[in-house]
Amino acid sequence: MADSRDTSQQTLEPMPVTPKRGLKRTVLLILAMVFGVIVYAYGFAVTDVNLDEIKSETRQTQLVRVLRALARPDILTYERISTPTDTTFAMPCQAVGFVADEPDVDSRHITVEPACVAPGDKITVRGFNFSANARGTLVQVPPSDDPTLGDLELRLAEFQTDEFGDFEIEVNTREREGDEPQTIRAITRENIGSVFNPVEVEVEDGNGVVSTVRSPRISESTKNTWDRIIETVFLAFLATTLGTIIAVPLSFLAARNLMRDISVPMTKLALQLIALPVGVGVGMLAAGWARAISEQLTDSTFLVILGLVAIPILMVMAFRWALPPVEEEPPTPSERGIRAAVMSAASVGGIVVLFLLASLMVTVGEWLEPRLSGFDFLGSFVASLGDILNAIITLLTALATAGVLMNLAGKLGMWMKGHLPAGFIKVFRVPLAATSGALLAGLIGVGIGSLYQITDPLKVYWVPGGVGAAIGLILAMRAYQREQIGIGLSVYYIARTVFNAIRSIEPLVMVIVFVVWVGIGPFAGSLALALHTVAALAKLYSEQVESILSGPIEAVKASGATRIQTIVYAVIPQIVPPYISFTLYRWDINVRMSTIIGFAGGGGIGFLLQQNIRLLNYQAASVNMLAIAVVVASMDYLSSRIRERIV
Repeated sequence: MADSRDTSQQTLEPMPVTPKRGLKRTVLLILAMVFGVIVYAYGFAVTDVNLDEIKSETRQTQLVRVLRALARPDILTYERISTPTDTTFAMPCQAVGFVADEPDVDSRHITVEPACVAPGDKITVRGFNFSANARGTLVQVPPSDDPTLGDLELRLAEFQTDEFGDFEIEVNTREREGDEPQTIRAITRENIGSVFNPVEVEVEDGNGVVSTVRSPRISESTKNTWDRIIETVFLAFLATTLGTIIAVPLSFLAARNLMRDISVPMTKLALQLIALPVGVGVGMLAAGWARAISEQLTDSTFLVILGLVAIPILMVMAFRWALPPVEEEPPTPSERGIRAAVMSAASVGGIVVLFLLASLMVTVGEWLEPRLSGFDFLGSFVASLGDILNAIITLLTALATAGVLMNLAGKLGMWMKGHLPAGFIKVFRVPLAATSGALLAGLIGVGIGSLYQITDPLKVYWVPGGVGAAIGLILAMRAYQREQIGIGLSVYYIARTVFNAIRSIEPLVMVIVFVVWVGIGPFAGSLALALHTVAALAKLYSEQVESILSGPIEAVKASGATRIQTIVYAVIPQIVPPYISFTLYRWDINVRMSTIIGFAGGGGIGFLLQQNIRLLNYQAASVNMLAIAVVVASMDYLSSRIRERIV
């Protein structure tokens, strides 16, 4: 009673009211569904989805044939032997009839039904106790009048046994009637030996030479696949390391938090822009002089070694004289000029040393290559490094000279700002900006003219130069009242644009260009992957830099550190683990990408896979795909383990 009384006193809670779905929401939902259907319908139309092709019997047969070939990778090569299995029948039937010999049902045998037929009639041949899924040929052997000529085998049909080693096939006989019984022979080619029981077999080649081989043994497809997959792995390795080395410094240019506050005086910027092409030209000229000097010595290895010893000593002496640690009096202008000339000559001497070093590396590498037998690749590696060094010396010299001149131009701009009247600087930088703009735009015009084969000076020089000068004037006028002009974000957007443009081109397309440049092979694939790696990693790295904590950067800046010191002490300690992670991930991607880059001539396993597919050698292609799967899975596991241990 008490419980019923308490229950009657409870207050009933009001049921929550479910808001009714609005008509507008329902209509929007229906429209979204209709829109989705339209999108998928359009997708089916533009992608040409057609199931009629799937129903084609020819395509089904081809698909089954390809899948069965892929399911039997050509990993091992077996020697085979032809094994005949005979039975007899009569053609035509005799008056007394014909009874074939009774077969041994416990061993391999075939039967014919009916046992006698009229010439050309059909018979049903059944086989038992053959190897499972074995293929063979069914032949008819009529009696021969001359046993010395051997059996005359008339082909009837091909057959394949089932999983139990049996088969049944109906065939038309050949019209070779006779009074004696004829033979139906099932010929199968059986593998000799097994994986767990290999045997030695004597084989005869086309020239009649007999040799002993093992059956089964590693197939040529497997050997070729091994060579190519090793090439593929190192192709990805070289591309990743080269791309990483270039991408790391470039990533800082594409980091917004590091670039947005970079600003320079307009005068300094204009002088540095003028110094950039001048420095490149001077550097290339100096490299040409150094190359000509080095070529006078490279005919003799002794002179090369002597130059590598003597020239650095002279360079050290020259720099010590030109840059004394302590000076009692400031040098006069003439002394400064002499010192600059001596240091310039010493710099040319340094370039000569690089050319001599490249020549010596080529000589030593070519000397070592035939003498290292199994390690001949080390000699080839040293020679290749020499060739690479020889090829990039001019570029390095031009960049270094441009950097030095830009640095000097920047110092000149800062000196002018500190020592000349502000009004003069404001007026002076206007024509200076126009000159720098005209110079850069003119160089761009020369490049475009060379690309499109434009020879008209008006279009190549004057129009771009005028446009560049106008842009320079506008920038100078806009910055007339300001001391500083921000260039960091401009560099940031240019770097991002270049990275995105390069990333949008797949390495499979890039390799087409590199194949034209360096020829078909893995070198072209390495260059294509390296270029794409630079753009991809630079973007990932820069985004990681943008996500670091700003506190350490502000603290290091507050101590008076330069920009490079800020990057070294505040940025790099925060980005090392993610940089390693991104690099390993990119290596994983490059390994997968290098397996298909060979389709465009980039070498590696893809090149071999493409050949096998074109030759319809699907069993060999299956070995290639199996190797790709194993390598990709192994690299994925290895990179994940390394990331776990390091990052």
